[in-house]
Amino acid sequence: MGEIRVLQIGNEDWNGIYQIPPEIRVDYTDCYVGASKRPYDIYFLDRLPQDGEIDFIYKEARAYTLFYTEKVRMEDVGTGSRAEWLFCCKKAKEIKTAEIGRFLKEEAFYYFSKPYGENYGIKTIAIAHGFKGSVKWEGNYSVILRGFFGEGFRQIAFWRGNLPMFQIYAMDFWLEYQKSPGVSIVMTVTKFANGSVSHVIGEWEFDEEDLKEPVQIQGEGKAGWLFFSISAKGEGELRIIALHNRVSRGSHGCFLPGGERYAASNREEAFCYFEPGDLKPPLCVYFSGYKMVEGFEGYYMMKAFGSPFLLLAEPRLEGGGFYMGNAEYEQIFVDCIRKYMKELGFSADQVILSGLSMGTFGALYYSCDIKPHAVILGKPLASIGEVAANEKRHRPGGFPTSLDVLLCQCGGLDADAVERLNARLWKKFDAADWAHSKFAVTYMIEDDYESSAYQTLIRHLKSVGAQVYGKGFHGRHNDNTGGIVNWFVTQYRKILREDFARKIE
Repeated sequence: MGEIRVLQIGNEDWNGIYQIPPEIRVDYTDCYVGASKRPYDIYFLDRLPQDGEIDFIYKEARAYTLFYTEKVRMEDVGTGSRAEWLFCCKKAKEIKTAEIGRFLKEEAFYYFSKPYGENYGIKTIAIAHGFKGSVKWEGNYSVILRGFFGEGFRQIAFWRGNLPMFQIYAMDFWLEYQKSPGVSIVMTVTKFANGSVSHVIGEWEFDEEDLKEPVQIQGEGKAGWLFFSISAKGEGELRIIALHNRVSRGSHGCFLPGGERYAASNREEAFCYFEPGDLKPPLCVYFSGYKMVEGFEGYYMMKAFGSPFLLLAEPRLEGGGFYMGNAEYEQIFVDCIRKYMKELGFSADQVILSGLSMGTFGALYYSCDIKPHAVILGKPLASIGEVAANEKRHRPGGFPTSLDVLLCQCGGLDADAVERLNARLWKKFDAADWAHSKFAVTYMIEDDYESSAYQTLIRHLKSVGAQVYGKGFHGRHNDNTGGIVNWFVTQYRKILREDFARKIE
């Protein structure tokens, strides 16, 4: 994962004061004039920052990675000062002098630069030979086990292929499953030494109480491989959906420092990451697209605009589930957007919702709740039932996740299910007032996922005063991603410049 790079700005070098682990590199300076290679993972202010330093830190540092010590007294910072502005923009946190040594030794490694997570899905699940009940596979979504599991716990399923465990980093695991009341489960994790299939160097057992939250396993200085299995007892139904694993950031966030994780009562997850930018309108909301690697998408693109931004992501199915779910799940995304609108003091006409491909559905769907100033879309997908139907008609094997979405949301794959899933967005869209919104859309003319999304959007956009404009590129859905992204970014800059008087580099 690489070393953790820390910058300390102050009057006394911490390298001569604290015992710093070899994985942590602390660069000290008494006057900061900018990073020579790349931004640091953590910034510490051990004195009040100077104006010139503020400019560099603001440009380089991610939010949630700036700390100030007790030597930076808030009475010296001053209300309305540039230092106070910097602390607000970067969500800076105070660290007590007595905690610095412990933080560098025990917490700094959570600030690694490159996040990683994946869905350890059902393709690699094997059912134990001893199970005599029924087994039903539902696409790439889940496997359902029904029957008698035993009086006591016994292995019922396991994942083929072990996961690597890093030497110094911790891993978070979230088991996505559903079960009937008569069934109880435990998840067992066995750690094998590198290069061995029999030398066990650690074992953990997590019951249902433990599994109410993500469980964490520490590297403990020993690299190895992790084997996962599920044991069950009782009688009834057990649906195993996925095992999600992520390099842990401990209490400092999820995927990115400051990243937030939410889970509905059915164990479906949603994530958001907020960066305040320069605190000026608009709030730019970006829905991540299809992602096999779990995490947020578009961080550097959105950060480059300079405006406050909110990244939204979800890890369900294979690559994502189009942000649809039950009412409880969907409310998570609405609440996240409104939460940061309130924090910034922004109204709906100071918000932009946006996304590419799978993310366009999230942007369109939740625009019906927010009524933003603008919606910016690249390769829009709106009638998701049609997207699934095209898997058979025009795109065999091209996007099987669409079939899983259809099955999960509508309980079937027939023509009626297709129509009901198509109506999921348009019923909500037609009930909204778009009189004060504009839509900027770039699309593929021969899109093999959904060729008529742009035309369908225009047909449903009936509010007087609504604006819509678009640009089409010839080709299928993934034939010209570069052109789509370029036009998408150009429209973002245009709206920020013309509608919000922002200077865009």
